[in-house]
Amino acid sequence: MDMPSVEQVRSFNRTMTERVGVLNDHFLGRNHPLGEARLLWEIGEEGTRVRELRRRLGLDSAYVSRLLRSLEKQGLIVVRTSENDGRVRQVQLTEAGLRERAELDHRADAFAHSLLEPLSESQRVKLVAAMAQVERLLIASMVQITVADPTSQDARWCFEQYFTELGERFDTGFDPTLSISAQAHELTPPAGLLLVARLREEPVGCGALKFHENAPGELKRMWVAPRARGLGLGRRLLLALEHYAREAGIAVLHLETNRTLIEAIELYRHSGYQEVEAFNGEPYAHHWFEKHL
Repeated sequence: MDMPSVEQVRSFNRTMTERVGVLNDHFLGRNHPLGEARLLWEIGEEGTRVRELRRRLGLDSAYVSRLLRSLEKQGLIVVRTSENDGRVRQVQLTEAGLRERAELDHRADAFAHSLLEPLSESQRVKLVAAMAQVERLLIASMVQITVADPTSQDARWCFEQYFTELGERFDTGFDPTLSISAQAHELTPPAGLLLVARLREEPVGCGALKFHENAPGELKRMWVAPRARGLGLGRRLLLALEHYAREAGIAVLHLETNRTLIEAIELYRHSGYQEVEAFNGEPYAHHWFEKHL
């Protein structure tokens, strides 16, 4: 990573924290630091689980506990153990907490107006568009891709969503039992591997490899959740799979795909995959691709 890029990120962070007002203990002019104010907003009118707060915000358990104790001491929340599961803690805003959250919302709107008001109309358009782009890129940077157990809950969820989408998009529907297999034992090292992408600890995509001795490797189960599309995640998964294939000594990768998956076909072509003659009898395939690594 070049230093000018790193320095620009750091400069942006300093300007943003100064302008947004997170450097003191009175965020938006209230008697809360940013962490407490954000927690009030995330708890919401319906309440939520403590573990969900930690997951959603990516915060340390001890830190969340300290914030919750402070808010509880102020009479803004109540924390209870779930009646159905003693291991689960629920957090709810009190009447005072609801009023405080509404006041923070009002002040946040006023702050946004104060940020935009000094600018010309063209500057406002540019700033709002730039913010949307930066937010999207920051979300993309939060996605983590790791090798996963194909029998895990996250893996099974990805496969189920993938099969459902193929069933909706393919002209003839999709029955995984008729397709070339990619069973759990085939996606477990050394036979293969599975990658799962997660955003805020929730699965949002997957991709797999099948290894064959003295033969091309196979790309399987490439899928990205609709809410994570547009983040460049398909490209990242593909690059990661190619990396693992090279490490395994694979010189050539094969994949096949259906003609309705236009976005996937475009991704493969832009990533250096060349269309070739059919190399298997996959009943749902219309295009076969190959890439020399």
